[in-house]
Amino acid sequence: MLLPMPTPTPTPRHVPISTGDIAFLTRLVGAAYVRHAADLATLDPGIDPHNRRATCELRPGSTQEVAAVLAYCHAQRIAVVPQGGRTGLSGGAVTAVGELALSLERLNTIEVFDPLSRTAVVGAGVTLAALAARAARDGLAAGIDLGARDSATLGGLVSTNAGGSAAFRHGTMRERVLGLEVVLADGTVLTELCQVRKRNEGLAVERLLIGAEGTLGVVTRIAIALVPAEGPLATALVAVASLPAAAALTHSLSASLTALEIMSGNHAASVCRALGLTDLTELATAPYLLLVEMTAATAAAAETVLLSWLDTALEAGLVVDGRVAHNETQRQAFWRVREDWAVDREHPGGLWFDVSVPLSALADYVAALRTRLQVYDPSLALFIVGHLADGNLHLTLNAATPITARYAELAPLVTAGLLEAGGSFSAEHGIGLEKKATLTRLASPQKQALMRQLKALYDPRGILNPGKVIPE
Repeated sequence: MLLPMPTPTPTPRHVPISTGDIAFLTRLVGAAYVRHAADLATLDPGIDPHNRRATCELRPGSTQEVAAVLAYCHAQRIAVVPQGGRTGLSGGAVTAVGELALSLERLNTIEVFDPLSRTAVVGAGVTLAALAARAARDGLAAGIDLGARDSATLGGLVSTNAGGSAAFRHGTMRERVLGLEVVLADGTVLTELCQVRKRNEGLAVERLLIGAEGTLGVVTRIAIALVPAEGPLATALVAVASLPAAAALTHSLSASLTALEIMSGNHAASVCRALGLTDLTELATAPYLLLVEMTAATAAAAETVLLSWLDTALEAGLVVDGRVAHNETQRQAFWRVREDWAVDREHPGGLWFDVSVPLSALADYVAALRTRLQVYDPSLALFIVGHLADGNLHLTLNAATPITARYAELAPLVTAGLLEAGGSFSAEHGIGLEKKATLTRLASPQKQALMRQLKALYDPRGILNPGKVIPE
């Protein structure tokens, strides 16, 4: 039962940012770090074409500048949309005319790197690739990896609680983060940057910003736990006849496993056509493909473990065909089959969903989904890629013509049965704008009420990323 809490006093709507506001903010960060609407229109918006529709973008160079900007915008009721690498897939960085985009790209310094403690303190604008490269020099890794590694920033990964292909071993960003520095809506700076794993000092108020997508505050610095780097890798792309077979394979994999990715055969076939991977075309005729990667102390040992597993799986009938990468070029080709989105180029205007299902329920969920889609509209095609080891599936629906406008109509078909199975309708890419209606439909009233109360506490004037995530 929720404790009584004063109802927030209603506030006027946001005030569109004016030329006078921009002039004042320019003095705070410097003219070189201000972009106006005309400038933004010429730049790559990232994943979503609406990411750079703001009237103005600021690129502060320090926590103090972020605090000064937010204090002013709080006082003037100006809407602020924090942005990282703009690689998010749920519309969390979308902006509109009258709003201010706040880019954290200049906070890109790795301030502390402690190989003994296996920790680092980084600015929110440091990319995942940059941290990974620095960590590799000391035989360490970030403990998280994903396809957008070259653009995705640590601040963005924290704000969306990103997962990726290593989450089954090292967890999502909630497990990677040791501490945060955040700026609240009114400019208050909260610095909780301890670099230890054991810390029990009352309520961890800063950790609520992990996964909040910039609605409660702006992450400026992160203390992150690192992990030992993987040894040499052995990689295979294998064909399986069914999802039950794919799920059964997870029980036979050893502690050497570093990646277990899944893709439907139609997804793999689309990529092979687009990239000219003719040597993998036959493999892509299978219902599903798995990308399996293992590590060991030496390359020879890793290949021995992988080949032994593959032989056993073939004898058991769980794998029907496979290819082993004999060099880095072949390995990268296997990963391109998994990470390329040729389907979107072949059939633009599709719909994308991000769900997770316990492995024990995964095959039944997909079978039921296929049945629902076939009954509802046989013209819909389902494409699947995902992180099999943790049950995270990325589902794409396509048809001969664009179906983007049918999201609200089709989303209930995708989400049906997920909660009952112990799964989630939003696995690793956040809520943003895209999944907000689904959250309102499926989240409990108690959770939604608490989310609104926390928003009112952290951002009483509602200036931070307005309209995103939090149910009305």
